[in-house]
Amino acid sequence: METFTLDNQAYVIGTNGRLFADPHPGKDETSFQVDNTSQEYYNSPYYLLHKEQLQPVPKPRVDPPLMNLADVVGPNTLGAITAAKQITFNAVGDTGAAKNNDPTTEAAVADALAADVAVGGPTAPAFFFHLGDVVYHFGEGRYYYDQFYEPFRAYDRPIFAVPGNHDGVVFGQSPDTPQIPTLTAFLRNFCATAPAQSPDAGTLVRSTMTQPGVYFTLDAPFVSVIGLYSNVLEGPGVISSQGGAYPSLDDAQLTYLSAQLTRLKPLRSKKQRAVLIAVHHPPLSADSKHGGTTGLSNDIDQACKSAGLWPDAVLSGHAHLYQRYAYRAPGAGRDIPYIVSGSGGFAVTPPKPGTPSAPYTSGNVTLVKGPIIEFGYLSVTVNMTQSAKTLTISFKSARQKAALDSLIVKL
Repeated sequence: METFTLDNQAYVIGTNGRLFADPHPGKDETSFQVDNTSQEYYNSPYYLLHKEQLQPVPKPRVDPPLMNLADVVGPNTLGAITAAKQITFNAVGDTGAAKNNDPTTEAAVADALAADVAVGGPTAPAFFFHLGDVVYHFGEGRYYYDQFYEPFRAYDRPIFAVPGNHDGVVFGQSPDTPQIPTLTAFLRNFCATAPAQSPDAGTLVRSTMTQPGVYFTLDAPFVSVIGLYSNVLEGPGVISSQGGAYPSLDDAQLTYLSAQLTRLKPLRSKKQRAVLIAVHHPPLSADSKHGGTTGLSNDIDQACKSAGLWPDAVLSGHAHLYQRYAYRAPGAGRDIPYIVSGSGGFAVTPPKPGTPSAPYTSGNVTLVKGPIIEFGYLSVTVNMTQSAKTLTISFKSARQKAALDSLIVKL
């Protein structure tokens, strides 16, 4: 593994001099350096007029927007993963803590993630794929230090992300003009043209990520994660025009999803990799505020049917709890795990009153586990060491420091 050593501690160095963890992480914050006061802008003229309006999706820098883990970490790191014949990564959404929340909740999740990395070796997490809502409430750059860089200062691995609705939603003092264009800070911190120290990071050294777009595919040894951007509405999540229902959007993401599944089908058919979809809004969910998204679920079905490949799992956030569904997608011939993990630090919220607890089946959807109302995160492992190649997804509690749910998918 490519590292530098400071004070007898080894730190990972990525490609082009990228840095991930701060050499002197210090203690967790107990208060913000910049208090998040933007909740008041939910009453701003622009937001009140446009809160049900989708925002434009920035075009990727390259077409198609693909990224390889080799673009970010060096050959020694990749070699160790390949030699071990397995890869582990983390995922969770909704980590950004805001003023009206206890900063220690996000810190507890971030510290647990960093502890997984500190175990070391090729079986430690290789990266973190963030499921959106990095920063509340309007994705402002001035909050990135307190809500992203400082909490994850000790996570010595790359962090990739798809935006959540709060990362892209905008406000403004005028009814016609947003204060800041949508996704400005997200693009600066996650879709930079080159790795550099972010102006939003203060003195912390984590390099900006260089994703090719807000939707993209991350190819890593043994796994590909197709990340989608589901826009800014509190609900539903939207990735396409849905046949003209959302005329301000085109179908570029839907076409892209189908093309990526088609590209990955030969590798998946040979059991050479797992294929996952990551999106902020959950296609399936039931909590007190964030329900599932039928149009998004139908779009995923359409792309999978077109490609002839269904993912091994769909990961999402947005709902501030953990739930695991088994979805018998038409034509898939198998149950697909749809996992909601939006308990990364902002809040945990209960299900809607009267919502059945697991196990519960309705039509082709089964709620297998949950809801679990607890801060935590996902640990995802693709294991190619056995003849029966597997994908394992576990939900780990930050408080209990243990897995509260786990499933194994045979590839």
